Amino acid sequence: MSFPGMPGSGVGVTGDAAGMSNQEQAMVKTMQAAMESCAAKTVMSGGAGFVLGGAFGLFMSSMSYDTPLSAQGQQLTDLPIREQLRRGFKDMGVRSYSSAKNFALVGAIFAGTECCIEGYRARNDLKNGIAAGCITGGILGAKAGPQAAGVGCVGFAAFSAAIDYYMRMPSD
Repeated sequence: MSFPGMPGSGVGVTGDAAGMSNQEQAMVKTMQAAMESCAAKTVMSGGAGFVLGGAFGLFMSSMSYDTPLSAQGQQLTDLPIREQLRRGFKDMGVRSYSSAKNFALVGAIFAGTECCIEGYRARNDLKNGIAAGCITGGILGAKAGPQAAGVGCVGFAAFSAAIDYYMRMPSD
């Protein structure tokens, strides 16, 4: 990627792209093309969603041990410490993995949809994110019926619009 003022950005550089060989220039072009593809963006967003979802799930599951009862209603404090820890870590792992899968799915669907819409429209504006949010929310809510799909569409579109609007605000 080219950023103004960074090496290889073309700003203030004369000659053969800041001393890179032809092979290095070809490698950079190939990497840039791969990073701009919708498939790569989808995979990267899914991977990032998996990692962040796992961390979020781990944090949220660790907060659920504020009561001496387990999820099954069994008294945890009567069990030996080793068994308490085993059950707690197992439950944290299951919840963390579940959140990781969900975040990965949302990230991959949204990024892939937004990239496809942006490629189709040949514009990078607020409407792409809103449409991608609507499609993502509709897909995720479709299993629960048409009303849930509609609510998911509106909710994800509104959230995407708010985030996109905030991210596109000029910084002072």
